[in-house]
Amino acid sequence: MAPTIVRDGPFRLFFFSREETRIHVHVSHVDGEAKFWLTPQVALANHTGLSETQLRQAQAVVNAHLKEIQNAWTHHFGG
Repeated sequence: MAPTIVRDGPFRLFFFSREETRIHVHVSHVDGEAKFWLTPQVALANHTGLSETQLRQAQAVVNAHLKEIQNAWTHHFGG
């Protein structure tokens, strides 16, 4: 299961249930995907198909929705 957290422009932010315990978010775009770690700071974990510009835009979207992502993670996975 991959609950959608938010859609922002061409990006869909989501996470996979039971993938791993470290808080992170996946960002989907028509051209590809990226995964960002959220702690200790937002950082690119890996990506496929996205340009450098799209990666910067994706990271900006993650930063803009950081609290919402963290709240969704806590709600979905617990404390």
